[in-house]
Amino acid sequence: MTTPDAGKIDALLEIMARLRDPDGGCPWDLEQSYATIAPYTIEEAYEVADAIEQGDMEGLKDELGDLLLQVVFHAQMAKEDGTFDFADVVRAICEKMIRRHPHVFGNEEQRDAGAVKGRWEEIKAEEKAAKGTVSTSILDDVPHALPALSRAVKLQNRAARVGFDWPDTSQVIDKLNEEMLELSAEVAKGGDADRLEDEIGDLLFVYANLARHLKVDPEAALRRANAKFRRRFGRIEEKLAAEGRKPEQSTLEEMDALWNEAKREERGG
Repeated sequence: MTTPDAGKIDALLEIMARLRDPDGGCPWDLEQSYATIAPYTIEEAYEVADAIEQGDMEGLKDELGDLLLQVVFHAQMAKEDGTFDFADVVRAICEKMIRRHPHVFGNEEQRDAGAVKGRWEEIKAEEKAAKGTVSTSILDDVPHALPALSRAVKLQNRAARVGFDWPDTSQVIDKLNEEMLELSAEVAKGGDADRLEDEIGDLLFVYANLARHLKVDPEAALRRANAKFRRRFGRIEEKLAAEGRKPEQSTLEEMDALWNEAKREERGG
């Protein structure tokens, strides 16, 4: 195999084809399927988001490459199956973007009309109708594989389009308090795992709705809280290490005091 020009997409396609070649390819790559690769695809998308959140442009470059590899991997397997190849993937997305932006790529009349709010969804519906895809619910095409909080927001947004939504945030907060009381009651009576999961799910769903009303991305908010927890707990470990101790060698009261100290440090006081 000749060394491909590493700056062109053909190079990656060639590398992937070589890895999947039964004659001397990589045993691990050869045994993979769409299903086994899908979790890696999702993971790489999250790593892209993480690099963006960290402001790590060098890392973003690497993570985008990893994500692109996932697209190429799936396309190579499809090529082997005879269903489509990478060029078909590119062609499909190019056609879709042109079709869904008539105010940019359309005729003079369409361009003069400008971007019309809601037109994107109308075009999507037309595309589905052309494919013979019939939806029985406006919620049908919200992907099941989305993170649960993100999917909750998408479901709520869809329902809100037809008027199924609280008109103001105060009512969402009232519902949140109601769900918290229901969960507390279930805990008090020693509810079984299934009931507790159900009540916690209801509570999280309303939290997602509150975030939506406040125009906050709940996934981003939770990632931020996770990072904050990791940072502050790291300070607890550092402070204990300076005393020659580990967290398990301290008390909850000591760690709580160090947590509050870490909070004050972050806030500059």
